[in-house]
Amino acid sequence: MMLSGSLFKLTPTLTDNQHRRLRRLFEGISLWLAVLLMLFVHPLYAEARQDGTESAGLLRFVDDGGRWQEPAIILDSEFDVRVNGLIAESRLSRRFRNASDRWREGVFVFPLPDNASVYGLTMKVGERTIVGKVRPRAEARKTYETAKASGRHAASVEQQRSNLFTARVANIPPGKTIAVELRFQQPVDYRSGVFELRLPTTLMPRYIPGKPITEQPQEWQGGWAVPTDEVPDAGAISPYTVRAGDVSDISHRASIRMAIDAGLPLARVFSPTHRLETRLDGQKVEVQPEGGKMLMNRDFVVRWQPMAGQEPTAAVFHQRWHEKDYLMAMVVPGKASGRVLPRELVFVIDTSGSMAGESIRQARSALQRGLNTLRPNDRFNVIRFNSQTHALFMQPEMANGNNLARARGYVDRLHADGGTEMAPALAMALQTQESQSEKPAGLVRQVVFITDGAVGNEAALFDQIRQQLGDRRLFTVGIGSAPNMHFMREAARWGRGVYTSIQDASDVSGPLEALFSAMEAPVLTDIQVQWPSPAESGGGAVNSTESLPARPGDLFQGAPLVQVTQGVAPAGLLKVSGKLPGGKIWERSLDLQQAASASGLHRHWAREKIDSLLDEAKTSGQEPDKPFITALATGHGLMSPYTSFVAVDATPARPISEPLATDSLPTLLPAGSASSMLRYPQTATIAPLLTALGLTGLMFAVAIGLLQRRTTA
Repeated sequence: MMLSGSLFKLTPTLTDNQHRRLRRLFEGISLWLAVLLMLFVHPLYAEARQDGTESAGLLRFVDDGGRWQEPAIILDSEFDVRVNGLIAESRLSRRFRNASDRWREGVFVFPLPDNASVYGLTMKVGERTIVGKVRPRAEARKTYETAKASGRHAASVEQQRSNLFTARVANIPPGKTIAVELRFQQPVDYRSGVFELRLPTTLMPRYIPGKPITEQPQEWQGGWAVPTDEVPDAGAISPYTVRAGDVSDISHRASIRMAIDAGLPLARVFSPTHRLETRLDGQKVEVQPEGGKMLMNRDFVVRWQPMAGQEPTAAVFHQRWHEKDYLMAMVVPGKASGRVLPRELVFVIDTSGSMAGESIRQARSALQRGLNTLRPNDRFNVIRFNSQTHALFMQPEMANGNNLARARGYVDRLHADGGTEMAPALAMALQTQESQSEKPAGLVRQVVFITDGAVGNEAALFDQIRQQLGDRRLFTVGIGSAPNMHFMREAARWGRGVYTSIQDASDVSGPLEALFSAMEAPVLTDIQVQWPSPAESGGGAVNSTESLPARPGDLFQGAPLVQVTQGVAPAGLLKVSGKLPGGKIWERSLDLQQAASASGLHRHWAREKIDSLLDEAKTSGQEPDKPFITALATGHGLMSPYTSFVAVDATPARPISEPLATDSLPTLLPAGSASSMLRYPQTATIAPLLTALGLTGLMFAVAIGLLQRRTTA
């Protein structure tokens, strides 16, 4: 309106006819501009809304001309898994097919099992196979970049987290495929009479706390997150997350073949995540997802259960590698005495945006089940967190009917939004309102942490748990179709508790009942493990033995003790002892001559050794011994935080005159997640949309002002 008034004031000497003609001209121009802007705004608005998300700035892949594009690289994956006893060895083949007419570099950030040991890389180009080598990380990166610049085919794999890796494939010709084959092994989980193996295929976008930093990051970047002072490698761990419909209809699919030799007659094989096709033959079974290939949008979990009465109470395996003996032992303690101690139980539930959708429903259900386990003599509290932290009570209250009713109503009203600020919630849950001398006799303090673990600052949170835990035990419950199991497992380990995970609503009851049963009381404390000396077993030099983990910690109902040692021959007795609730001593001896042959034990020992060195560095506040860890990893052919695999073809393929484009492959949004968790490339923002809307409004205002002025004239 101010603009229209000013325009008329600029023409005081015009005649009435000239005045009318000029006014009609402005009216016409304003209306035509408004119509044109509406035509321009409509497609912008449609593009911003077509993904169904209400978040700003999350538009699609767009080319230089603004046209919607699928990723140029088509991804195909194949898992071939062999389980023998307590170790699973996997071959993961990823095929990168360049569907464009330009030379491409493919970059893919992907998860692996959090306890996986990666020990091999090969690259296949046509009929040729190039075997990769493990190198110090900086050297491997330089080798890859040199090969990429010279036009040669090359592949590298780096470790970003214990369960997060980045694959790079350089110089993929137009219309051609390059395959990268990764080999890794992982220990099989055993809990409450059931074995379990988990293969992650995607990951939940992680919350990145801290202030953005301006320094150029040392690591390769390429994700949606900006590096911060708390997560300086945020860009390397934040791949774009899209729906299955945003990639080619033949991309991001995986086939899985699993062959299990359990060593025990099996009663059943099942999965909480997928329908299975199985062929069971005694103690051996072949497993694959029903229907062949599966979408890579949730973890693939397989469980197998021995026949009744065949559950293992102890097992030992042996491998001789490079003139050294390696032994792995599993001992399952007996059941608890049934003595129940009063508890102070604090439930912490993640209500951040990443939990929206099916995850928050599972979390509420898990928490309600936890409330049902409380007894009248117990005290409890409920803490929720997202960007803010809030507690139901000022301090833990008695589990009487009134307080439990308030808690159940509080839990029913929880919904998910906001950030994932875990540190304040952990601090509130671990704070102590009373001195140790005021603590009631026999009181057991426990914290149940229910989350998807979608954070990027895991190391800082582990350090906080270690420093603030006190006499508490921390138990973690992983929620969702692709939880961060590295966070779940390590947080529980630092918290001297156990972890569990829930894949979907139908999987809530079994794992949680096992967890809450275990929480009632530890089965064994003050555990001592005594391996025979090298002299007793006829093994190697006296100083070469080392057993890991060095401190087994407490054992809970259904959870076995698993330890691996180097330098002890399969002879003599392994002795395990501990203290039962009430103070009675429990002992068991295991004849090592009964050890079954196995492979991969040396890698498992080396991975445990590397983890223990990294833990010692965190505990002492010192820098890790990088040279020793690098030497240990290269000696056992393993990937680590300081070593990477790289494979380079000898013959140049891309003419230097041909340009090379880089394609960062997205991961699929985990099943059951809310649309707000989509993370598309920031090829555009809604700023043009807002600008256009503003101009449209201004033009309409001018037009309406002119029309009103003519009406009143």
